[in-house]
Amino acid sequence: MKKLLCFVFLIILILCTFGVKAEDMQISSKSYILLEADSGKILYEYNADENLPPASITKIMTMLLTVEAIDNGQIRETDIVTVSGNAAVKKGSHVFLAEGEKITIEELLKSVAVASGNDASIALAEYLCGSQESFVSNMNRKASELGMTNTNFVNCNGLDAENHYSTARDISIMTRELLKHKIIFKYTTIWMDTIRNGEFELSNTNKLIRFYEGANGMKTGFTDKAGSCISATAKRNGMQLIAVVLGAPTSKDRFSDASKLLNYGFDNYELAEFSNKDNVVKYIEVINGEKAVLKTRYNKNTVCAIKKNSRNNITSQLQIPANINAPISSGEVVGKTVFKDGSDIIAEVDIIADESINKISFKYLMSDFLKRLINIV
Repeated sequence: MKKLLCFVFLIILILCTFGVKAEDMQISSKSYILLEADSGKILYEYNADENLPPASITKIMTMLLTVEAIDNGQIRETDIVTVSGNAAVKKGSHVFLAEGEKITIEELLKSVAVASGNDASIALAEYLCGSQESFVSNMNRKASELGMTNTNFVNCNGLDAENHYSTARDISIMTRELLKHKIIFKYTTIWMDTIRNGEFELSNTNKLIRFYEGANGMKTGFTDKAGSCISATAKRNGMQLIAVVLGAPTSKDRFSDASKLLNYGFDNYELAEFSNKDNVVKYIEVINGEKAVLKTRYNKNTVCAIKKNSRNNITSQLQIPANINAPISSGEVVGKTVFKDGSDIIAEVDIIADESINKISFKYLMSDFLKRLINIV
């Protein structure tokens, strides 16, 4: 039966891989959004700001705070966690943690990312902050910092609770933030694995990891109140997409809807480079400066998704003064370039000073005068 279900699921995904147009997508979920991760550009959305229960997609924030702590050196993957009685819950999906059991951060993260362990989530929360309540405060603080204005967490695992909600847009924001921590792919790309020295098997709840080309994360969710949900990530030809689906009628529907959204993105968009911070943008005349000309460059490399075959439609507008007064500090913003596709702004990139230039002083004038005099003599 399991092989038959996998075969049926594979056929569904294959049927979803043909070219997709927006008007052809028939999506059954209550709310969804598709975006390109590097720029955050939204490619498609529907009802993306409705407050809905996020179920286990909540664990994206739990994983985010955990990998941040690892990357910051606060904790290590090899740290040993002693499971509390409070963490050894048996509600919803779990990995049967026992009170007093000792387990590594690595295995707990694996249990959350792959098997959606509610117990493992609480164990991580308690290890990081002492209690789930303190950890949840940090979750909400992080959500606020990221601009997730329609989210409130009550727990760290997504079990249904009053006043525990989020939106497709907010979930895409925290998913995008999690993608910045490359360590997460060590866990979210696992299809099957084990913990406890091979004694307990894990199978990824995100079936796209096996059946969708380029899939590399992120998290599924289900409760009676939330329905079936997923934040799905995939990367092809250097383009990383995020598709968030909330309130799908069935598990099959959430995977199908996410696949349709991802296919739409890959079929209709491609990456284009708009700025390279290593290239000179323009030389500007400097007024009253120790140097007569200022070299400028972009403050960052900018890559963004554009509609396929639309490169010739892209225009750029350089907004930079013809001259600038000294003093000037290296890294100071002196202008920007606006890139457009028709009337739509694709990207705005700051132009910065590539060097510092001091204002002319009496000391500088005298020094320059003496140099010139010596050269004449």
